[in-house]
Amino acid sequence: MSALLVYVYSGLLILGGLIGFIKAGSMMSLIMGILSGFLAAYSANLQSYNKKSGLQLTMLVSFVLLIFMGLRYYNSQKFMPAGLVSIFSAIVLFKSYTDFQTIH
Repeated sequence: MSALLVYVYSGLLILGGLIGFIKAGSMMSLIMGILSGFLAAYSANLQSYNKKSGLQLTMLVSFVLLIFMGLRYYNSQKFMPAGLVSIFSAIVLFKSYTDFQTIH
């Protein structure tokens, strides 16, 4: 279940980067959306043959995005996209952490 959640998360990150590029012309949104989305997808794939490493990478990606986008939301007070990404990142981080605790 955790890998499926991370695949959905990665798709949303890539989609968000594309939308940011289309609506605002932001090349940085496109690059970071694709990069973070592919890292998240790789971590989900990694979980299929190395659960511990896959979950660790998932936690790292979601934690970094939670901090970065959380600060953006705090400074701008605009829910889209920073607040939404922060919420999704917190959910993925929590789920990955609880899954990680069960493999020890």
